Amino acid sequence: MIDSQLRPSGVNADYVLRRMGEVPREEYVPAAVRDIAYMDRAIALENGGWLSAPLVQGMLLQEADPSMQDSAIVVDGGSGYLAELLRPLVGTLTVLSPEEALGGGQQGEGASLLLVDGAAEELPKGLIDRLGDGARIVTGTLDSGISRIAVGRKSGGGISLLPVLDAGVPRIADFDKPKGWSF
Repeated sequence: MIDSQLRPSGVNADYVLRRMGEVPREEYVPAAVRDIAYMDRAIALENGGWLSAPLVQGMLLQEADPSMQDSAIVVDGGSGYLAELLRPLVGTLTVLSPEEALGGGQQGEGASLLLVDGAAEELPKGLIDRLGDGARIVTGTLDSGISRIAVGRKSGGGISLLPVLDAGVPRIADFDKPKGWSF
């Protein structure tokens, strides 16, 4: 995984390679698919969630550039793997399901870093409100069926994101834009 998927694709940060070498992906998938835990595709989980491909999670972690001064939130895609990769690299960590991220709440309030383990058409206001001003955001985005990894910041109550890599990031249906009429 490290030498055949991550390094050739530009994921070379020492802390990312170390953590991805330390945390066994096969422990985060159902027993029936443990033999494919390292393939370069997302793996469907029994709970309806996904374990994103190694490249996606490696790139999310590298773009996050976490530090022990960070108070981080991870919106979990269903596996818990990204949260486990990040846990020893930040001061505090709050893990939210997509459903928990939709609602208001104070878990993770004032966070300086947000990682979303999945692709969102839009990030929920309740989640953005939990971030401190200037917080870094690393997420998957979904636009016209194309998923990308994007980075950005929160400023003045809103967010701005810049795509950095087209990637097969699993969609978080809870973060779809409301559908309506258009002409």
